Formats: sequence, structure tokens, C-alpha cells
Amino acid sequence: MKEEGTPLPFLEDRDEDDDPARRSDARRHPARPGDVRYLVGLEANLDAMIPPRKSRTIRIRQLKLGGDAPIVVQSMAATRTQDIAATVRQVELIQAAGADLVRIAVDSKADVAALAEVRRRTKALLSVDLQENYRLAELVAPHVDKLRYNPGHLHHHEKEKPVAEKVAYLVGVAREHGLALRIGVNAGSVAPEYAERFPEHLDALVHSAADHCAMVDALGFADYCVSIKDSDPRLVVEANLRFAALRPDVPLHLGVTEAGMPPDGVIKTRIAFEQLLSRGIGDTLRVSLTVPFDDKGMEITVARQLLADIEAGRFRSVPPSFFDGLNIIACPSCSRVENEKFIELAQDVKELTRYAAEHKLTIAVMGCRVNGPGETDDADLGLWCGPTHVNLKKKDAELGAFRYDEILPRLKQELDALIAALG
Repeated sequence: MKEEGTPLPFLEDRDEDDDPARRSDARRHPARPGDVRYLVGLEANLDAMIPPRKSRTIRIRQLKLGGDAPIVVQSMAATRTQDIAATVRQVELIQAAGADLVRIAVDSKADVAALAEVRRRTKALLSVDLQENYRLAELVAPHVDKLRYNPGHLHHHEKEKPVAEKVAYLVGVAREHGLALRIGVNAGSVAPEYAERFPEHLDALVHSAADHCAMVDALGFADYCVSIKDSDPRLVVEANLRFAALRPDVPLHLGVTEAGMPPDGVIKTRIAFEQLLSRGIGDTLRVSLTVPFDDKGMEITVARQLLADIEAGRFRSVPPSFFDGLNIIACPSCSRVENEKFIELAQDVKELTRYAAEHKLTIAVMGCRVNGPGETDDADLGLWCGPTHVNLKKKDAELGAFRYDEILPRLKQELDALIAALG
């Protein structure tokens, strides 16, 4: 990988194109392998590596998002929402790092009561993640500036009620309280009906997002954006490209979910951001890193740096072997985490498995019961963490629940068996 400040490939090897006059009109010349315009699939003015976006502008209170507004940078509190002092401290830490918006997860009425106190203590713009209980929307609405719901979670409650009716309820709450809305689609929690209708995973993600946009549009509500996330940056790029082709007017929230620990998590995120922002796709960014709670501001620092690099044309080539060998994905932690040992466990897993680096296997370390069970299904070995035990899986098969002090030896045992099976 190129070091900071190293010239880009398309500025190193110019041969016949080294003439300044030809270089200044680079848009007329076809991109070639080795040229960053080729790598990102973009015939662009090299002085404007983030071209104008086609999305409309929406508002989160006074904050503009989309269109010609500055790209919004945000993060999410990793504390338990009911730990009010810790949550307020983290909101302030994230805001001090330069965040435009901070998200908090709410999963119960006790969380709502805590959120109300957090709101009283901070002036930060707050977005709320409704998790599985969409009916909490009317309770949280007076305390936040934006609602996020996951189409893949709407089926959990009131199963007999049509999804369109649930969306109408959410839009009604947002409209009544002057809130913006995010339709947040995640690869690990696709709505069952879309998983059945679309055998190709990316099609399910994109059509779920597009259909929910149509439902919201039909209600005459425009202050919404969309996110489509996966832990694989290549799938994030492809899904967002497909969606943007269908709905270029809808602002997009970009992120690689469960990117994991630095530096790998930063590399994965950079891949997606470079490929999408350089095409004029992406209106707000979230960097998701597995870091200690007190370091959560790093997500904002990294996001700002990546944005500055892309704006300046400082692209990084991706090592050909980056996606070979062992891949560890880990969620960035949030208020859903029921045991803070999760972050330490993710770091321990990384250290423990160094000996397996050359083997093409995926290990997922997830921090909660909301995303953990589903988002470990595709991993060769998956760990999702509860309050006192860690649930171990092989693909979608449950292997048992183990205490935090028991899980690493059992993980190694299963990993050794997989390596032996690979021959």
C-alpha cells in the first residue's frame, strides 16, 4: 500500500501524456489501467475528485444533507443508553471530534426515558436507531432530530399488520415532529419476503430499499435518506451503485458495517468511500470501527481524513492480496452491546488467529443479540456476545454458548478443525 504523500499511479507514469496541456484536459483521454480514473471507473476532472451529486437536499433541523450541501459526517454512541452519564460523555466526545450528527440506539421504554435525559444534557443533533421495536418512534420523537428504521426489522412486531401501514406510522411520527428519516438496509437482516423473492443477495438489498422509498414517496414525505450496508466493501460499492442508478435523487448514507479494528477497518472503509464518492455517490458518512469506547472519536477523525484525501485525489491502491487469507469482521459496538468485554474479545480473537492468516476463512465477532445471530450466518466461525456468554456458530449452526473466559480455546479448536479440513 502506498505511504501518505506518495504520488498516485496516474501522476507517476505519464509517458506521452506528460505534456501539461494534455494533462489539464484529462477528461478527453480514455482512462487506462494504472490510472486512478480507470480504478474508480470515472472520467473525471482531476481537480474535482468528488463530482457534483445528483441527490436532492433534505434537512435534519438546520443541517442540510444531500445535493450541493457539504458531506455530513456522523457516528454512533457505543455506550448503554441507560448509562446516561457515559452516553452524554460519549456524545460530547464524538461531537468534539467533529461529528455533525450522533446516533443512539433505543430498544425499550427504559432506553427512551434515558434518551430524554441525554437530550436535556446535550445540544448535539441526535438520530435514534429504533432497532426491532418500531412502535417506540412516537416516544423517542420529542427527543431527537432523525429516526432510523431497518426494513428488515419491521416484521418482528405486529406480524399481521402490512409493512406499508408500519411505514405510514413512522412517516406520520416524523412529519408531526419535524424529523428526518433514514431507511437503513443491512445485509445481515434482510426482510424475509425479499430474501425469498430475490435469490441474489444484492438484489434483495437494493429492491428492499427502493420499495421502501416508494412507500415513503407515496405519503408525500421527502426528508429521508437511504443506507445499504455490508461488511464487505465490494458489496457496499455494488449495492449503492445499483441503488443510485434506480434513485439518483435519494441522498445516500455510506458505511461499511462491522468493518472491524484498525487498520483493516479503515482500509475496508476507504475502498468503499473512494469508489462511491468519486462517482458523486454519498451524502453522509459513517466509519464503523471496533475501538475502545473512549476512542470513539477516531471514527470521525478517520472519516474526515478519508474525505479530505478523496477530495484532494489522494487515492490508495488496494493490495492485490487484501481480500485473500483470514478475514475478521467485527461490529463497531453501540448501546446494544451487553458486555463491554466484547471489544477486548475482538482484539483477542485477532491476536489468537494470527497463525491462520494465510487461510481464506471468515471469523465474525458481533456485540449484541440484535445483529449478532443474523450477521454471523455467513461467517465460517461466528461469535455473538451476550451479557455473560458468547454464542459460537459455524455458519448458521449453533455450537453452544461459552463464558468469556472459555470462548478463545474453543474458538481455536474449531478454527484448527476448519484449517485441517482445508488440507
